Amino acid sequence: MSKEILHQILELGVKHGASDVHLKTEEAPAYRMNGVVIPANSQPISHELMIQLCTVLLGESGSRIAIEDIMDFDGSYEIKGMARFRVNIYRQKGTLACVMRIIKSNIPPLDKIGLPAAVKTIVGLERGLVLVTGATGSGKTTTLAAMINQINQTKRVHILTIEDPVEVIYPKGLATVSQREIGFDSKSFAAALKSALRQDPDVILIGEMRDQETIDIALKAAETGHLVFATVHTTDAMRTIGRLLSVFPPEAQPQIRLRMADALKGTISQRLLSSVDGKGRVLAAEVMLVTGMIADCIRDASKTPQIKNFIEEGAGTYGMQTFDQHLSYLLAHGKITREVALDAATSRSDFLRNLGMQGVSDGDHKLELHRYE
Repeated sequence: MSKEILHQILELGVKHGASDVHLKTEEAPAYRMNGVVIPANSQPISHELMIQLCTVLLGESGSRIAIEDIMDFDGSYEIKGMARFRVNIYRQKGTLACVMRIIKSNIPPLDKIGLPAAVKTIVGLERGLVLVTGATGSGKTTTLAAMINQINQTKRVHILTIEDPVEVIYPKGLATVSQREIGFDSKSFAAALKSALRQDPDVILIGEMRDQETIDIALKAAETGHLVFATVHTTDAMRTIGRLLSVFPPEAQPQIRLRMADALKGTISQRLLSSVDGKGRVLAAEVMLVTGMIADCIRDASKTPQIKNFIEEGAGTYGMQTFDQHLSYLLAHGKITREVALDAATSRSDFLRNLGMQGVSDGDHKLELHRYE
């Protein structure tokens, strides 16, 4: 019965386009929709039911951890034909809680997710490092899935993914796809990436570059002829370069700059913004292709602040765009409001014209759950 209740809760989130499902002991389920967490109109989840729901999630994840020993747990869950879910079980105030990120089964085509044509240039590369960056919930998983699946469907190559946990399951295509999960298939990102170089990959996807060893091996993989995709929790290209450098000691950073200038081929830094009707989300992104001038800016710390200018100037020739350029495009095409553009803008002065205040609305969604019976 607890499994049926869990599926009922999750199905409601999928049906209404939620990005995350929140479960807490003695609270009603809540759903993040268009960036806002909305509680369902239902009874609270009892202590006993919460234990049962988490037990189902643990069992399906193949975990050998006992429920009473759980402090923090990362895993995945799948409902066939509906969606996969990235699961985090944790404790708060001594009771169990859980957040499940909804990963839809259908991978959107690359040209349908709202990125410029320059991204196809990035996907067509034979080697190098490509970074997709943004805060949690900014759509990085969807963008990476669309890029990897484009390669999967068009090239006879070996794609190797290293994830924590495995999120998107790729359909059969021309490529051979191997997906490794940290904790089940390998001990760590660094260990999996080390062995990856002996597994004949053409394309490597790293769920996240978290430490010095992982970054170093990712650069080495890109330098030795592999196409490497990875994520970083940064908001734009300059901050991404700074974040990667900051992991290394000061004396090592000049050498890392040289390696990064040669290996890095592009960055996509993105955010999700409220759509003009307030009922959906719109992708806004900075896209950088590493040209000779930008590579020079990466090598020379004194020139790094000029990167934004080169991205802006490269819009016509290379199809690059700054975040503010994309905001201007979305605003001109009626995708977002002036208020949203102003709040998100890097340079507020570019958008300060006749702005009013806009409240937050839950829209027309009605989150109704039956009783847990």
